Amino acid sequence: MERFEFSYPAAQPLAVHAQAGVVGSGDLEALYEPHATQALKISVTTSVDGSHSLWQHFFDRLSTLRELPAGRLDIHDFGATPGVARLRIEQVFEEAEHAN
Repeated sequence: MERFEFSYPAAQPLAVHAQAGVVGSGDLEALYEPHATQALKISVTTSVDGSHSLWQHFFDRLSTLRELPAGRLDIHDFGATPGVARLRIEQVFEEAEHAN
């Protein structure tokens, strides 16, 4: 198990807390918490040892493709593919943005 953190410049926080996915074989859970800051703080806990640079590149790319919301994003990974990781992160942001 490894745990690491990243921080990226961010826009306005989204409306509410949100959760997407489930930690389980080959999946990932993403939890978003809005904060009135100018950064998205990301915490990754993963079962894949030696994956720091992969996650770093993943978030570097994501930050060029979309405006990141301010707040905290906790990721609990159990070997998800990059496609599943992107899907869960987009899902959690969408849920938090469109919550009533």
